[in-house]
Amino acid sequence: MTSLTHRLAPWPGRGAVMAAATTIGFACLVGASIPFLPSPMLLVGFVACLFVVAVTIHPAIGAYVLIGVTPLVAGMDRGLVIPVLRPNEAVLVLVGAGLAVRGVVRAASGSLPRPTVNSVDVSIILLAVASSVVPLLWMVARGVAVAQDDLLYALMVWKYYGVYLVARVGVRTERQVHICLWIALTSASVVAVVAVLQSLQLFGVAQALSTYYAPYGSAQALLVNRGGSTLALPIAVADLMTFNLAIAVGLLVHRRGPRWLLAVLGTLFMVGILASGQFSGAIGLLLGLAAMALATRRVRQLVMFVPALIGAMFALQPVIQRRLEGFETASGLPASWESRLYNLSSYFWPELFSSGNFLLGVRPAARVTSSRVATGYIWIESGYTWLLWAGGIPLLVAFLYFLWTNLRRHITLTRLRKDGVGVAALAVVVGLVIVGVLMLIDAHLTYRGSADLLFALLGLSAVAKAEEGERESLEATDVR
Repeated sequence: MTSLTHRLAPWPGRGAVMAAATTIGFACLVGASIPFLPSPMLLVGFVACLFVVAVTIHPAIGAYVLIGVTPLVAGMDRGLVIPVLRPNEAVLVLVGAGLAVRGVVRAASGSLPRPTVNSVDVSIILLAVASSVVPLLWMVARGVAVAQDDLLYALMVWKYYGVYLVARVGVRTERQVHICLWIALTSASVVAVVAVLQSLQLFGVAQALSTYYAPYGSAQALLVNRGGSTLALPIAVADLMTFNLAIAVGLLVHRRGPRWLLAVLGTLFMVGILASGQFSGAIGLLLGLAAMALATRRVRQLVMFVPALIGAMFALQPVIQRRLEGFETASGLPASWESRLYNLSSYFWPELFSSGNFLLGVRPAARVTSSRVATGYIWIESGYTWLLWAGGIPLLVAFLYFLWTNLRRHITLTRLRKDGVGVAALAVVVGLVIVGVLMLIDAHLTYRGSADLLFALLGLSAVAKAEEGERESLEATDVR
């Protein structure tokens, strides 16, 4: 009983009283609004209140839920279930509210630790400012109207910084990091199974997804032998699978779980990558395996997945064959690649490279409306073009600094830590290598689901305090 009380109420006496008062006051506010709410909204509000209270008392719950739920709901269109927001963004808001209440209570009780800003924070903040403040001010200076799309895109990196802070602030022990990693693996395994069944058009999974996971209402996008799963974006599924493969390999190398289960999960994630039907997903897999081998200096654990990969290629032959048929065109390029080049050269590059717009960017919104496509939008399908379009040279430099700083820091951390923190750092290294290279093709930095996991892993790798020698090594890396 004593340990339970200590775990649920870690503050001093006055803080606990204030927490109780805050909870009761919040409950009274909800109770006063009951007569004005329909029954379903009342239930949702009640559950949301309980969740905020739970995060206030035990912050790690927020990270657990956010990491576990995001891959399962991120593919739901904005405003489909909740006004303005995607469901995972609503969860992030609730977690943020819980952490804010906890911070207020601890500040009042005098036990709030002084916030620290490390090189990871700086790199993300620079990325966020360069993708929001800079282009918006430049639009105002040019007299260009700021649309809602611009504001939403300008908030994107700030949202991912929020995900990072939830993991960094809410998770405080290596054991909690370990739990987060297993939650990520579990959630990703569901995404992988759905992607495989969808890509093979089995058991009506694609039709079932059309209710909530049709991209911008286009159910036809679910019937092309590409596993978009619950992310409604096949390439994001491929990235998510590779990041989780890195987690599984890291746990396997450091003997942090049942070897047979980790081998099964790793195999499932490799199958999920192929089920996405994305060439860049296959490239990302090769990049990820190379990064894992170099970072862990282990090859045997990776070689064991080769037979499974070969078997998966046979099992998913319809998906692979469908993608290879795309090269049977007059130009030798798949129609999707030709369309990508046409869109870039017709809708984005002319404006980007005229009047010096590439210096400070065109606007944060990374898409234009078009009636010639089912979704109604044409996106920038080139990551580095997106960087110049959304923030110009400052955003490009901020991105390169983000990559360089975090690669150096997390490679060092991977070699120093052999626990859950080291595993999270390994997954970060793999994620950054994939993002850095594949940004040549698409904006992998901001893909829903996979980007959420990457920024959560950045937070998880920073939560546990390092040994004295490790701190000095990391600080030296930051300074150099």
